[in-house]
Amino acid sequence: MNSTDLMKQLPAQWSTFGPGYDWLFYFIYWMSVVLFVGIIGTAIYFVVKYRRQPGVKAEPTGHNLVMELAWTVAPVVLLVLLFHWGFAGYVSLTTPPPDAMDIRVRARKWSWDFEYPNGGHTANQVTIPVNRPVRFVLSAEDVLHSMYIPAFRVKRDAVPGMYSTLWFQATHTGDTRFFCAEYCGAADEPVTQPDGTQRDTGHFSMNGMVHIVPQARWSTFLEGILRAPSHPDGREFTAAEWGEQLYTQQNCNTCHSVNGSPMTGPTWQHIFGHEAALTDGTRVMVDENYLRRSILEPNAQVVQGFNPVMPSYQGSLTDRQLDALIAYIRSLR
Repeated sequence: MNSTDLMKQLPAQWSTFGPGYDWLFYFIYWMSVVLFVGIIGTAIYFVVKYRRQPGVKAEPTGHNLVMELAWTVAPVVLLVLLFHWGFAGYVSLTTPPPDAMDIRVRARKWSWDFEYPNGGHTANQVTIPVNRPVRFVLSAEDVLHSMYIPAFRVKRDAVPGMYSTLWFQATHTGDTRFFCAEYCGAADEPVTQPDGTQRDTGHFSMNGMVHIVPQARWSTFLEGILRAPSHPDGREFTAAEWGEQLYTQQNCNTCHSVNGSPMTGPTWQHIFGHEAALTDGTRVMVDENYLRRSILEPNAQVVQGFNPVMPSYQGSLTDRQLDALIAYIRSLR
């Protein structure tokens, strides 16, 4: 690490907001450093120079009109300039260009759903074209969340019951991480990984990746987003294989185990084809229809012993993805 790296306070600039945002940040930062050193240094100088001495009687000093006006007017002028620069930046951050492409973003405990212009969805991963304005239309399905992309210098809350927006224009291709910047709780139980290990989940795991790609690759991505993924040899995933992938991608593993261990929601192991007792005292056969309704209307028929806390995936999953998840659950019996 060299001296230049030590002076950096912010991550790399990956959007058009970077230069203006960083300039203002560093201006305030170094102004604060200079004023701190100057004020503390002056205070120490006067403490030493005018310290109490034997035989010298302290007397009150008069006022100096020029100095009093100077230290009053100078900060006011500086604050007005800072307000102007800050407000101009705020207007830019909140006013997307008319040709910005909209991506619908839904936040829920504990994942992000991204819906593209063609109706395709991804979870916790979003792919965008480089050098093109993109507007996120945000909402939350349960509690307050916050979309924060440090490399783009943007952050905006996702609030239940309303829409909020943020926009940006990426200037680099590559991958950069985004986070939830609002504490939104934690799961009751740790998540069991495919390798058998366990990890905690909740707000601190509600992050993902932004993939910035050239326009040609973006068009290819849009064409393939509605299709099932393929193996390296080109063979398309079976429905159950795709469902197993979606189990992790859609963060189903934060609430439902596949090995029988207790979690926030019922385990998926051996659930298909068996009766489940519901909170209203009735029993229901766990078949395709029940599973589909439980994914789209999770609080309609809640299994006994569990709370109605699951968010709805209505509009977040295509019919083929629903079929794949159900096929995966069926394979676990």
